[in-house]
Amino acid sequence: MSKRDYYEVLGVTRTVTETELKIAFRKAAMQCHPDRHPGDPEAETRFKEVNEAYQCLCDPQKRSAYDRFGHAAFEQGGGMGGFGASEGFGASMADIFEDLFGDVMGRRGRSGGRERGSDLRYNMEITLEEAYNGKTASLKIPTSATCEACAGTGAKKGSKPKTCTTCAGHGRVRAQQGFFAIERTCPACQGRGEIIDNPCSSCSGSGRKTVERSLSVNVPPGVEDGTRIRLAGEGEAGVRGGPPGDLYIFLSVKPHAFFQRDGADLYCRVPISMVRAALGGEIRVHGIDGSEIKLKVPEGSQSGRQIKAKGKGMPVLRARDHGDLHVQLSVETPQNLTKRQKELLSEFEQESSHETHPEEHGFFARMKDLFGG
Repeated sequence: MSKRDYYEVLGVTRTVTETELKIAFRKAAMQCHPDRHPGDPEAETRFKEVNEAYQCLCDPQKRSAYDRFGHAAFEQGGGMGGFGASEGFGASMADIFEDLFGDVMGRRGRSGGRERGSDLRYNMEITLEEAYNGKTASLKIPTSATCEACAGTGAKKGSKPKTCTTCAGHGRVRAQQGFFAIERTCPACQGRGEIIDNPCSSCSGSGRKTVERSLSVNVPPGVEDGTRIRLAGEGEAGVRGGPPGDLYIFLSVKPHAFFQRDGADLYCRVPISMVRAALGGEIRVHGIDGSEIKLKVPEGSQSGRQIKAKGKGMPVLRARDHGDLHVQLSVETPQNLTKRQKELLSEFEQESSHETHPEEHGFFARMKDLFGG
């Protein structure tokens, strides 16, 4: 049976670049790898065919010969040699098995015997006033710290960890299978490269212990709900002297009884009397910082009208700017009127016209035009 064209096997054209060729090879090899099709002899045949095609085309000299003479260039001892892997071929095979098996190839997860500690998360709730002013908070966090008895080595005092003889301290072992090699985590030392014969009795050989640690955290003014603060190196201690992880503090701001927040701006709703809304005047409200703010109510104000107090909102995080305070007016209808108050309002109603209630008169006028009557 005649061999298929190498370019056809990899699904590329004869003008394919080196990078495109490598990508096509990786895709084809992953699709037909025998480990993905157990018990399928055609997959193994296809996998070998893909390897053979790439071995030829990834070598500039072999590719040039193949472009001129085809498969005849390598017949009668012409130099293909079955599956002799070039440097580019080996690198691509490493990439393929990295994609297929992740840690199996050993380029991921190599720790060199010193594993980094885990990151920690702490949820902190603060008030809107604390978000405005900032605060310094004291936290008590249970975490893993370096064992003082063994100084984090995991070995009993007076002894030291020994180099793993199985992997010679590399944390990886290599197994040759056919034309390629597979690396995996050393089963004897679990990838650390060291063996502890006499573990520390205080930490059972882990090199760290669970403790409650007190920390001081600075919350800057202007933080918002969901703000994350990172404290480098304040997470769990690393295994056997490895570097510590980080501590992440996630802030949540409690709802306020008076203000609503939108970025650096604050909003509040203030009820005013019908008379004040009609005649205009002055109201006083308190800002988030506790200061008294005087605001002018324009004559004839309606419910929903907003008055802005510039610069009376929240501080902008790590800046000198402040947002604004937006006060929304809510005109209150009088209730529980006395007889005299009702008389006065009746007199006012009799003196009213479309000029004093333009919106009401305009609405009913439009309704009359639309429906008639």
